[in-house]
Amino acid sequence: MPEYSTTTRVHPSSRAMRASLVAVWLGTALVSALDYLGFSGLNHEGARLLAEGGIASVQWQALLIWSGLLADLLIGLALLLRPGRASYLTALLLMTAMTVIGTALQPALWLHPLGPLLKNLPIAAMLWFLLQTTSSSSDGRES
Repeated sequence: MPEYSTTTRVHPSSRAMRASLVAVWLGTALVSALDYLGFSGLNHEGARLLAEGGIASVQWQALLIWSGLLADLLIGLALLLRPGRASYLTALLLMTAMTVIGTALQPALWLHPLGPLLKNLPIAAMLWFLLQTTSSSSDGRES
C-alpha cells in the first residue's frame, strides 16, 4: 500500500469513508426520531431496549433517546460540513461512550445477528484512519 502524505494529498478512500460515516450518524438520528415518535414500524425499540437495560422511567428514556439523537445529528453534520481532526476525534469519543453505555445496559447486543455494537469496531477503525491521514493544519476537506 502506498504511503500518503497527510499534508499534501487526501487518501482516495477518505471521501467514501466520510460519506458512509455521515450516512450512519444522520441515518441513526433519523431512525431514532422516527422510532421514538412511532413512525418507524419498530414499535419504540429504543425505549424497549432502555427498559430492558433497567431504565424504566419514561422521562429518562425520553431524555436519553433525544440526547443520543441530537448527538448523532450534530456528529453527522460536523462530519458533513466541518470534516477534520476535531470532528473525527469527537465522533470516535462519542461512539466509544455510546458503545460502553450500550454494553453496560445490554451486553447481549454484542451477540445480536445484525451487530448493533459490533459495527462500531469498523467505524472506530475508519475514524482512526481519518484521524491519522488528516493533518492538524488541515480541516480535512478534499480538494
